Amino acid sequence: MAARDNHLKNLWDDARAAGMTESEKLLYRSNLLGSDKRVTNFGGGNTSAKVMERDPLTGGQVEVLWVKGSGGDIGSMKMDGFSTLYMEKVEALRGLYRGVAHEDEMVAYLPHCTFNLNPRAASIDTPLHAYVPRKHVDHVHSDAIIALAASVNSKALTAEVFGDSIGWLPWKRPGFELGLWLNKLAVENPGMRGAVLESHGLFTWADDAKDCYLTTLEVINTAADWLAARSAGKPAFGGLLRPTLDASHRREVAARLMPAIRGLISKDRHKVGHFDDSPEVLEFVGSAMLDTLAPMGTSCPDHFLRTKIAPLVVAFDPAKPDLEATLASLPAAVDAYRARYSGYYDRCKHADSPALRDPNAVVYLVPGVGMITFAADKATARISAEFYVNAINVMRGASAVSTYQGLPEQEAFDIEYWLLEEAKLQRMPKPKALRGGWPWSPGGPGALGRQRRSGC
Repeated sequence: MAARDNHLKNLWDDARAAGMTESEKLLYRSNLLGSDKRVTNFGGGNTSAKVMERDPLTGGQVEVLWVKGSGGDIGSMKMDGFSTLYMEKVEALRGLYRGVAHEDEMVAYLPHCTFNLNPRAASIDTPLHAYVPRKHVDHVHSDAIIALAASVNSKALTAEVFGDSIGWLPWKRPGFELGLWLNKLAVENPGMRGAVLESHGLFTWADDAKDCYLTTLEVINTAADWLAARSAGKPAFGGLLRPTLDASHRREVAARLMPAIRGLISKDRHKVGHFDDSPEVLEFVGSAMLDTLAPMGTSCPDHFLRTKIAPLVVAFDPAKPDLEATLASLPAAVDAYRARYSGYYDRCKHADSPALRDPNAVVYLVPGVGMITFAADKATARISAEFYVNAINVMRGASAVSTYQGLPEQEAFDIEYWLLEEAKLQRMPKPKALRGGWPWSPGGPGALGRQRRSGC
């Protein structure tokens, strides 16, 4: 198949990489991968390299795992964004593992494996990188890959697309157990170059930094080509059911809806809004499958951590627009969403679950108009929109070749209210004064920032 114009391009510069250490090549590879949102979303995914280093205590050479630490973004991170751990000590953790019921306790052991007093906290994905028996490992959340991973017949589709060169693992929350699963898969299949993780993403590996980078690009491009060929001629999301308003009309509607929604959801904490009427969003909010897919929620853990399990679809008919009626319906719609979210919390909570968080929606879908997202600041609202566009791309691909499935409700809750995630939230800096203040005047030049994106 001929390369498509929007294929991920090989950006690796041999001359630039020639003088780099292995850890510097890891950063270079990470930044290249993270520079394209078709590879992974902001803050999503992680990369690693197993590097020989001089031990500051003994002066001898030891193998050190460099892996993206907790938080951060591979596209913009620097060297201090990596955790460094003695591989010998990380291997020793296997002897302390007491089984799935106790896997979260393994995170507390990771600081004991730290190399050279590195203060960067290791992430929950550390075992997945450590136990793959290759020097270099990439983990990314490509829309094209997650479209396969979030299909009901994910395993069969992965085999159809990649044969036996890429493996597959069923859904499992990231952690120590999944790291052992991935190790077993790689050890028992030495010819495999990676694996698709159901409802999650992609792992690839190699013994050379550049080879690992090129493998990641090749696998994503192969999946994107296959999806494009299989979906050719099919109307996305079952076709357009609702008309799209012209650009000026869309902005007028959004400018009326945004302050109204903000007023309803900002009683306990201030929010800032972001508007997105990109082609991907308009295609989805006007589609025949909107009412089926939107309540199903997203699949990839990174998606619903940023967007909540599901959006709120605003009652607006672009064929017979009655904005005043829509505005009048908002209080009841917001209350109903809060009640549904609180019910989800009550059904799924555990004895030690964190308290109910803000029950308001993050994502608001408006047929014929676009998507509005709200968060504590403008950047977070924009990033939440980016994540939901990722989810739209995933649903489009999965629906075109199979049947899309979101994560089961309990699994989604266990990710969203994971005690380890709660601990990370508690470590974040306290909000600055005036955070959440309105950064624009309604209708002003900065009011409605559009997203410009290209999907796989």
